[in-house]
Amino acid sequence: MIRKSLAAMALVAAAPLASAQSVSMCVFDVIGANGDFYNFVKDYALEMKGHGVDFELKPYTDEGVAIGDFNAGQCDAVAATDIRIRPFNKFTGSISAVGALPTYDNLKTLLATLAQPKAAPLMKDNGYEVLGIIPVGAGYLFVNDRSIDTAGELAGKRMATLDYQKDAIHMVNFVKATVVPSDITNFAGKFNNGSVDTAYAPAFAYEALELYKGIGESGGVVDYPLAQLTLQMVARDDVLDDDTAQKAREVAWNMFPQAMGLIEGQEAAIPEEKWVRIPEKDIRGYQEMFRENRIEMRDGLNGAPDVYHPKMMGLLSKIRCASNPAAAECTADNRE
Repeated sequence: MIRKSLAAMALVAAAPLASAQSVSMCVFDVIGANGDFYNFVKDYALEMKGHGVDFELKPYTDEGVAIGDFNAGQCDAVAATDIRIRPFNKFTGSISAVGALPTYDNLKTLLATLAQPKAAPLMKDNGYEVLGIIPVGAGYLFVNDRSIDTAGELAGKRMATLDYQKDAIHMVNFVKATVVPSDITNFAGKFNNGSVDTAYAPAFAYEALELYKGIGESGGVVDYPLAQLTLQMVARDDVLDDDTAQKAREVAWNMFPQAMGLIEGQEAAIPEEKWVRIPEKDIRGYQEMFRENRIEMRDGLNGAPDVYHPKMMGLLSKIRCASNPAAAECTADNRE
């Protein structure tokens, strides 16, 4: 009888381990397994063990390879930038729409909304499901000449542009700059060796990718968030049940303060004299320029690529106008 009781206790103790679901995930971080964002996904995976999911992480320094392996079935899930996950979910892939989230408070409001159960249907598309969204930081323009601080001064300048980021290519052409096709593995090198005049990246790239070399003595970082970049975890729709997928999104949302602490530290690490401050009057002009371009890229107008999800554009507009109701866009006839 004692032996049977001990055996039963052993089975009960082992049950949670036995029932844990194993899910492989390809994880992109330009630094690899030592990168801050890979470590964020490690923390996420550790938390998910308590919810019955054992993520097996595979680090990648080349985002294209990570996506390719996910598409080939080498991983059940992938963690990549929103730009790269657009083919899997156009709605969440539109978070980084140009100029659409001017502040981190706006981003916080958005991600809190998307973590709610009522947003769950929008997390599914094309047979895939978004399992979490983590901020990477605002994207800033790094320039090798501080005088490049208006849209007009970008004309003719060489800009490192990710060759798969159709909205960025459209904006570069719009300001009459020159697209220099690049990818996530070589854009920093092009900026640092002077092959291009500008590059676009979050603050972490200043140190991690040594963009301070490209800035040199005469360049800087233009202090205007061109977009809010995020890391998104995506899996095939049948990998997790609906309740577990929702819990995964809530786990990611709960990491927001941790992510913002890291991002704020990275931005603070850029010396004050390296920031290029933009006058408020110029910012208003940029906001309208970006808005017109977002509408073009939402509707595929004037030769623009159709890359932004209308429902996301509407949600972002509501968030901006809730925080700044006096903005001209909030009473415009062609509201997003």
